[in-house]
Amino acid sequence: MSPARLFSARLRTVFEDVGHWALSTRAGLKPSRRLPQQASPRLLSVGCADHAKRQELPGKKPLSEKKLKRYFVDCRRVLVCGGNGGAGASCFHSEPRKEFGGPDGGDGGNGGHVILRGRVDQQVKSLSSVLSQYQGFSGEDGGSKNCFGRSGAVLYVQVPVGTLVKEGGRVVADLSRMGDEYIAALGGAGGKGNRFFLANDNRAPVTCTPGQPGQQRVLHLELKTVAHAGMVGFPNAGKSSLLRAISNARPAVASYPFTTLKPHVGIVHYEGHQQIAVADIPGIIRGAHQNRGLGSAFLRHIERCRFLLFVVDLSQPEPWTQVDDLKYELEMYEEGLSERPHAIIANKIDLPEARANLSQLRDHLGWEVIALSALTGENLEQLLLHLKVLHDAYVEAELGKGRQPLRW
Repeated sequence: MSPARLFSARLRTVFEDVGHWALSTRAGLKPSRRLPQQASPRLLSVGCADHAKRQELPGKKPLSEKKLKRYFVDCRRVLVCGGNGGAGASCFHSEPRKEFGGPDGGDGGNGGHVILRGRVDQQVKSLSSVLSQYQGFSGEDGGSKNCFGRSGAVLYVQVPVGTLVKEGGRVVADLSRMGDEYIAALGGAGGKGNRFFLANDNRAPVTCTPGQPGQQRVLHLELKTVAHAGMVGFPNAGKSSLLRAISNARPAVASYPFTTLKPHVGIVHYEGHQQIAVADIPGIIRGAHQNRGLGSAFLRHIERCRFLLFVVDLSQPEPWTQVDDLKYELEMYEEGLSERPHAIIANKIDLPEARANLSQLRDHLGWEVIALSALTGENLEQLLLHLKVLHDAYVEAELGKGRQPLRW
């Protein structure tokens, strides 16, 4: 600032102070130092709010439904290694006035096992959370004064119920029920301290052994979706729309084939806290048993379903051929699979051409057909009632065999 401007600024400040002193003198008040002028609280708050609005960061876009869902994995190659055993200690007892103490080296702790455990949980729906390698916890080394090392803790790996464990193409475990466990890798044994080698001919052994390494195995995990009912049908038959209509599951729905590329499980709730799990199996094509398309990858998810729902598109000509083709593919994949308890669901009854095909479908099949519309919700009550009848028959059959039925 130039000297002239500095002088004028100081002079203006002096005149303002003199004026304020003169005003307070006329009013009979003592001269006081002028306080800085404050803005109105209301104006200040409004100004801050306006400033905050202008400075507000742009909000993040909500994640799409596709990104919120974890990537579905039904096959996984896993290297499991048990924990290593702790080493034994080689030391001798030492205390005052006792020169030659005996050996007191403790043994090392055992390594921890790696155990696969089947679990039914909303967070454990596929093998996507299973890592490609697991290392068990190692045991601690032995110490002096005959102190043994602590054994390594057991490492539990949570996998979905329905996981098949294979080694070298051979099935070694089937975790088909809640709480089923399989020891994937054993922990190594702990080493021996020199106290273990004490003998009559060797009163001062110095030998100790290291811990054994844990077991190493390469396992192949294969998931077969476990549910009470499995919806089977050709692409674009309306299986995903039907699952959306009867449960809270939200599989993708579109007008093109193979919209569903992974199984979705929806829970249907009934009175008395009864729950029935319904699986939406991806569309099956002709020749699926010969592994055309992704036939084998889709068909294996039907093996664990207790009963089946054949979903037929009524808008297509000759809809009864769909049922025959589906049963043929299931029977060629696994003998007896098509003979499980099932129901025929004729979807898309709201379309004009579907009404004429319904009577022809019933005449060719010769048994009950549940005609409905997943889009409009027409006749969904009949499906829910029939679903409960199939479930009750399954529970009664399992209890008659002395087995516990599947519960969700």
